Amino acid sequence: MEQKEIRALLEGIKNNEISVEDVLLKLKEEPFEDLGYARPDHHRGLRQGRAEVIFGQGKTREQILGISENLISHGQKSVLITRMSKEAAGYFKENLPASISDFTYDELSRVGIAGQQIDAIPKEGKIVIATGGTSDIPVAEEAARTAEIMGNNVVRLYDVGVAGIHRLFDKRAMEEIMTARVIVAIAGMEGALASVIGGLADCPVIAVPTSVGYGASFGGLSALLSMLNSCASGVSVVNIDNGFGAGYLAGMINQK
Repeated sequence: MEQKEIRALLEGIKNNEISVEDVLLKLKEEPFEDLGYARPDHHRGLRQGRAEVIFGQGKTREQILGISENLISHGQKSVLITRMSKEAAGYFKENLPASISDFTYDELSRVGIAGQQIDAIPKEGKIVIATGGTSDIPVAEEAARTAEIMGNNVVRLYDVGVAGIHRLFDKRAMEEIMTARVIVAIAGMEGALASVIGGLADCPVIAVPTSVGYGASFGGLSALLSMLNSCASGVSVVNIDNGFGAGYLAGMINQK
């Protein structure tokens, strides 16, 4: 929506020609832009409180760059790109348009960030992200970077799984768990970490099953079922390897 259109709506409120609620509805219903291969949603932040995120997997490198440039040019400060390949990130850096001030890529989490970076964003609250093992860190970092770009403080507790549960009971780890506003528990194999943390914490716990494990783990299905059947109260579950979904939900809870 152009400034003159917004001004006309505001003048309408001033002259009692339209209600505040009707103006808000019009802004929420502002149309997307049709690029042919994608339709960037410029007002998702207005409707949902968070700007649009690009899921990079399955998109060409040109499409990722084009969508990012379109979102930034329409006022979005940062664009989070998940499941981005190293090749697409290299292309992005080589062809960085003038409208995008900066771009970084984390190969471990496969997360790219265009525009304003994490360090420049004010943070609030505290989200603890814990993993059962080191192999779960790529999913954890996707969750962490998602939560941080949304303006949340994130504390990382990695490799504190039940195979060496005394690591979870370390004084520092317990202090972080007891003072968190929300916890993301990430584990593969049998997925027991979420239940253990759920029995210790007084805040919501978001469980993320990962595809880490031997054959009978069925690519994360075993951990998923374990987490869904947790007897600990206050534990919810997202899809297998869905670090983004967990980080996004944790951010929403933390900032309420």
